[in-house]
Amino acid sequence: MLSTLDLGLENKLDTEVKFLSGGQRQSLSLLMATMNKPELLLLDEHTAALDPKTSRLIMEKTKELINTHSITTMMISHNVRDAIKYSDRIVMLDKGRVILDVKNGSITEKELLSIYNSRNSGMMFQEAV
Repeated sequence: MLSTLDLGLENKLDTEVKFLSGGQRQSLSLLMATMNKPELLLLDEHTAALDPKTSRLIMEKTKELINTHSITTMMISHNVRDAIKYSDRIVMLDKGRVILDVKNGSITEKELLSIYNSRNSGMMFQEAV
């Protein structure tokens, strides 16, 4: 399983976790969280601290693991592009209240950003490049 991440973790089985990079630690955490095939997987900004390349790799691996093991997953993300690309349902909250609940494919990134920005007029959401 470690070798599928292409991060060299399979060669670091004797390395203490504290000496792994952030991406390697996140990858390891993801694999450990899905090994027992949980009924529900909760992911809270699980790629937020990673560089773009590693983030894409982890998101793809997350999608693969979820689909392979049919794991119901709730992923919190402020990355609108990831929400559109990796989810089948998008729920947007504002002050603890659901303000949007749609199946993916029924809303565009631009529409999603517009809703977010209209709720947060003093703080514009910018998509990551």
